[in-house]
Amino acid sequence: MTTEFEMVLGIEVHAQLLTRSKMYCRCSTAAGLPNTHVCPVCLGLPGALPVLNREAVAMAVRAGLGLHCQIRETSRFDRKNYFYPDLPKGYQITQFDAPICEYGYLEIPLEQGGTKRVGIRRIHMEEDAGKNLHGAVAGQDLSLVDLNRAGVGLIEIVSEPDLRSPYEAAEYLRQLRSALVFLGVNDGNLEEGSFRCDVNVSVRPKGTEPFGTRCEIKNVNSFRYVMKAIDVEVRKQIATITAGGKVRQFTKQYNAELDDTIELREKGNSDDYRYFPEPDLPPLVLGDGFVEGVRAAMPELPWHKRQRYTESMKLPAIDAATLTEHPKLARYFERTLELAGADPKRVANFVLNELKRDVVYDGLEARFPMSEEHVAELLSLVEKGTINLKIAKDVYSKMIAERRGAKAIVDELGLSVVNDDSVIEQACRDAVANNPKQAEGYRSGKKGLMGFFVGAVMKATGGRASPDKVNATLERLLAS
Repeated sequence: MTTEFEMVLGIEVHAQLLTRSKMYCRCSTAAGLPNTHVCPVCLGLPGALPVLNREAVAMAVRAGLGLHCQIRETSRFDRKNYFYPDLPKGYQITQFDAPICEYGYLEIPLEQGGTKRVGIRRIHMEEDAGKNLHGAVAGQDLSLVDLNRAGVGLIEIVSEPDLRSPYEAAEYLRQLRSALVFLGVNDGNLEEGSFRCDVNVSVRPKGTEPFGTRCEIKNVNSFRYVMKAIDVEVRKQIATITAGGKVRQFTKQYNAELDDTIELREKGNSDDYRYFPEPDLPPLVLGDGFVEGVRAAMPELPWHKRQRYTESMKLPAIDAATLTEHPKLARYFERTLELAGADPKRVANFVLNELKRDVVYDGLEARFPMSEEHVAELLSLVEKGTINLKIAKDVYSKMIAERRGAKAIVDELGLSVVNDDSVIEQACRDAVANNPKQAEGYRSGKKGLMGFFVGAVMKATGGRASPDKVNATLERLLAS
């Protein structure tokens, strides 16, 4: 890609709120048969009036506070007019010139190290549209509409055009998704469309201030595709400009099979939507204490957890980042640590290397292979020196298979660590005596051979010898 241009990227995210009912009516937001969770309000029938969902407002405020936004005491609703088959009213109730949250930011890590602050221009509340279904039905090629999703509450989060690379765009989305999941306002599911993003892409000659003409890539459903779509679109815009042409403002779609951005329609401006104040909803005035009440119930955000894990618990940054990928995983780690009374690094290693591969996520929920109490019991045996980590891994497998506690398995199979000095002394002497060539190599400076002798002793003791005593004994014998 030419170095004469720089890309300018902004992202709009539509995040479906985790309320039990829709934004302006009592219809359920749960999954169901097509067109069963509908009523006169979300179907847009004459005379039906919307009523604002209080919990949706609280979630929007929570998101705004988590993203360092200013919260408007008074915000207003507007009608955004456009025709589409899955929009039964012919307009969408949204917020235009007076959104509930403004002027926030999100810190993202940079590829070369350090962080960057990405501005968030606004967060506003609106309702979702239905879903168009295309394909063969009963032997006929039909397009159908499911309006179960129509009226489900959303927040739209609009970034400033502060992003300058596909990596930054993907990292912004990862950090934003993580924040919304930890805040409990969105389940972060890209594949099912509850977390959807539109990417605005433009290019300009390096060193210039004015923005170029932007194209909007709609509904990209993975972070990897976001990066690929940006890369493709930037190349196309640079090629157009260098050939003497002008970029036209289009709404586009990324086609993964073709690895190309496809024009859908010319992109309109706000005037094309004929916004006007929503006559059926009064201005939203947040009463005394509403925002502070939401603030008081805020959970710990992932970046605060990561900082606590690295600074207070001395965990590596990569471990802290992985443990905070999902709120339930972070909660599991912290509860296990509390119960086990073990070293944080040891607990983190076990959760990440042994337990995490068997965790099944479902939105904000997660299913773990066993309870925190059982894992804490196992790790406390390691902490006390009753068993070592190698034995702990074998015991863990038996715990899952047999659904029994760690101590019962250790006692039944006699798996306790061998701490008898005479037994360890003899095993170490045998290892040195049986391997004179390796012993001579160690004494001549090949210190890496210590692992060979430790392995021989562990094999002789069935992996049960105390590692600390084995190492100390071998060092003494090999030094003589």
